[in-house]
Amino acid sequence: MTVADKAEKETGRIEAFSDGVFAIAITLLVIDLKVSPPTGSEGLVYKLLEEWPRFLSFLTSFATILILWVNHHNLFNHIARSNTVFMFLNGSLLLCVTFVPFPTSLVAEYMGDTGETTAMVLYSGTMLAMAFAYNILWRYASHKHRLLAKSVTAGQVKSINRQYLVGPVFYGLTFLLAFFSVTASLFLMIALALFFAVTASVSREK
Repeated sequence: MTVADKAEKETGRIEAFSDGVFAIAITLLVIDLKVSPPTGSEGLVYKLLEEWPRFLSFLTSFATILILWVNHHNLFNHIARSNTVFMFLNGSLLLCVTFVPFPTSLVAEYMGDTGETTAMVLYSGTMLAMAFAYNILWRYASHKHRLLAKSVTAGQVKSINRQYLVGPVFYGLTFLLAFFSVTASLFLMIALALFFAVTASVSREK
C-alpha cells in the first residue's frame, strides 16, 4: 500500500464514521414527534396544529444537520490526509451534532411556555458550538495547507474561510436574540439553514 493509498484509507474511515454519527443524530430527532390523543370535540387535526413547535424545531434541526453533513462531505473533498489532532477535532464536531436532539426536544416542549427562553438559549448555543467546531476543524486542516490536497489553491482556502465565518457570526446572533425574542432567534436559524443549503449547492457545483 502506497503512502497516498494509506492516507485515503484514513480519511475514508473518518468520513464513514462521521456519516454514521450524522445518520443516528438525524434519526433521533423524530423520536420526539408525539401527538396527544384528541379529547372531547378536539380532532386530530387540532392536536397536530397544536404541536407546531415540535414540527418546526424538528425541521430546523433536521435541515441544519443535513446541510452540515453535506458541507462536511464537501470539506473532505479538500482533505488529503489526517492526523490525531484532526480526528479529535472531528470528534468534537460530532459531539455537538449528537447533542442537537436534546435541545430540539426542549424547544418543542417549552415553546410558548415559561421555560422557552432557557430552551432556546441552549438550542442556539448548541448550534453556535457546532459552527465553531466546524470552523476550527477546517482552520486546522487548512492552516499552511497542513492536511489539504495539493490541488487546493490559496484562493480557494481564503474563499472557504470567508464562507465558513458566516456560521459563528450569525449563530452568535441567534444566541443573543434568544434572550430577548425566542421567535426571532428560531426564524433566524431557519433563514441560516436556507442560506447554507444554497451555498452548499453552489460549492458542490464548483
